[in-house]
Amino acid sequence: MSNKVKYLKTIDFSKLKLKEQIEIKSLGRPMPNLNMQKCGPSRSIEYVRQFNCNTYDKCLWVCGCEESNSLYCYPCLLFGGDVLWTKSGVNDLRCLQQKIRKHEQSSKHMDNMINLTLLGCTTCSALQNHDSPAVTWHNERVKKNRNVLHKIINCLKFCGEYNLHIRGLDNSHLDKSLNIFQGLIEYMYHLDSSFRFDVCSVTVLEGISQAILNKLLEAMLSICQNQIKEEVSHAQYLAVMCDDIVDVCDKMQVAVVLRYMLNGKPVERFWGFFNPVNRTVDALTEMLQKELYGLIPDCPSKLIAQTYDGAVSLSGDKTNVHTLMKKQYKNAHFIHCYAHKHCGIIQKATWQNSSMKVFFNDISSISTYFSRPEVLEKILGQMVVPSCTNSKESNITFTINAIHAMKDTLKVCCEVLETRTLTEIGTEATAIKRILNDADFEFWLYFFSKVMPHIDELFSQFEYKSIDVRKATISLSTFYHIMKTIRNEYVEVKENCSENKQKKCCPEKAATIEEVCDIILLKCSERLSFINHLEASKLLVPDNFSSFLSKFPNYELTEAVDAYPMLDREKLGTELAVLYARSDIYQTKKLIDLLRFFNESHLQTTFSETVKLIKILITTPMITEESERCFKTLEKIKSFLRNPIAIDNLTALGMVSLECNMVKKITEFNEKVIDCFVTANNFQEDFMYK
Repeated sequence: MSNKVKYLKTIDFSKLKLKEQIEIKSLGRPMPNLNMQKCGPSRSIEYVRQFNCNTYDKCLWVCGCEESNSLYCYPCLLFGGDVLWTKSGVNDLRCLQQKIRKHEQSSKHMDNMINLTLLGCTTCSALQNHDSPAVTWHNERVKKNRNVLHKIINCLKFCGEYNLHIRGLDNSHLDKSLNIFQGLIEYMYHLDSSFRFDVCSVTVLEGISQAILNKLLEAMLSICQNQIKEEVSHAQYLAVMCDDIVDVCDKMQVAVVLRYMLNGKPVERFWGFFNPVNRTVDALTEMLQKELYGLIPDCPSKLIAQTYDGAVSLSGDKTNVHTLMKKQYKNAHFIHCYAHKHCGIIQKATWQNSSMKVFFNDISSISTYFSRPEVLEKILGQMVVPSCTNSKESNITFTINAIHAMKDTLKVCCEVLETRTLTEIGTEATAIKRILNDADFEFWLYFFSKVMPHIDELFSQFEYKSIDVRKATISLSTFYHIMKTIRNEYVEVKENCSENKQKKCCPEKAATIEEVCDIILLKCSERLSFINHLEASKLLVPDNFSSFLSKFPNYELTEAVDAYPMLDREKLGTELAVLYARSDIYQTKKLIDLLRFFNESHLQTTFSETVKLIKILITTPMITEESERCFKTLEKIKSFLRNPIAIDNLTALGMVSLECNMVKKITEFNEKVIDCFVTANNFQEDFMYK
């Protein structure tokens, strides 16, 4: 609690609890020695008049602010009054006494002096007791109103947890089967006949309109984000994950997820959906930096990892998001996250080329068409073309290979469908057959059927737990050699055409292939450029301890310290040497268990640098298979956005849905939401106790 003028100007004193008001009063008015001067001539002599602290003794209501170097009225600051004495302040010594006398004579100032004097004293209690019937009636009404909000909030939490449709009761035109929230409210009316009357008696609720629901959701979001901020403030390290995700209305959203340690375990918290002013690298970076500044304003070194997908990861003309972020957050290494599918990365990376846009759109159209049950039942009886968007198991590589292998069969299917059917299915079959017969499509289908398996192989190498920097470097080198070979094979053809129609390559295609191969090489290089954390993780793999005991891993230690300069190399080396020699300490393969052992044994200080390294490794969204992986929040977000729930307040709905477990653990969550809702919308008269 503070009694500084700067703080008092930011709060609404009347909305504070009585205990908090009395505490502020007990601190007294701030009376700093201000540097206020007045210069001027008097009887042809220049003089300098300075502020005298005796002013505080003469006027028991005057207080000062060092930041603005001005005088204020302490009672009016608390209870509201003249703007000059509460907002702007008096910083001119000319006619100061006249200004003081004028303010002292105002009725508002006098009322505020009485309010401050009676606050918390026996006389005030007596007056409150004298007015007890009115106060009692008001508090009973407030209790009933808050109970109504409690029930509405519980319904919102229920709908959020199960991704159910949310609309206000004034949306009578909607199908009731879509509005689960309205059904819950009506069921509560049935269970408690007085609840309908209570809802109608609260005039500000307007029959639980959509506007009221949005305000309640905003309050719920505010409480959740405050909880996350509190958790982040106590976390030693932070990682940020961003992803481009399309919602049910086909609008692109940038989802931001935070990863950090809480109570010795890693957590991933959904932070929000965002729509930058445009899709440029600068706009995306500015958006992300703004959000992170609100989370870690004074601790930029806390951010140790950043990972992106989709348009967020695309390069600009001269730079990219993670490069710009690294300028402000020096320790924020760009890491390929396990939650980001590499095939999607390649697809979006090549999206800059118009031919690639057409090709991948055609692939999506074919897979979607042949994944429809009404199509398959007529011809094939089973799904033969995996969807590249809807199936968790499939990916774009599998789809391309399937279409390439069954191209002739699919053409026959399209011919059967367009002749047997006069419906929309037949019309679409004609369009699909035209795509399959297109020479450009056949060329790119053949090309990517050769390229994508090598990309799959590269990224699969990084999913092995035994991957290290040496193996990673070899895998990257092998991939670069293969891609350059494929590129040169087509580029050298130039205007020559082979007998195979699929391999025909004109100069324009050769140039495009060269561009596409270069983009793929660049994106893979960017994705997998930082691999020092792989060496750092090897330091704490139990299977390595016996070999490290005989030959200490100096190279791995150096790589770890270079990647994370907050580590003390000498002390970390000593701690690890002791750890390797004590087989009785480390009986598990989980870093979390080792961290728990240090905490429970009160060895955090003894092994301080090892504890730092453990927290760094757990916080980092590792690309290797780790037992410390907790929640795949980005996958949960995609599932959430596929549900046709309300699109208003998407971030608030996402927070209530995706972080429902956190919501359950927040103490007095409903009460905090109500207080936030009341304060933000100035509903104190209906919902605040006296």
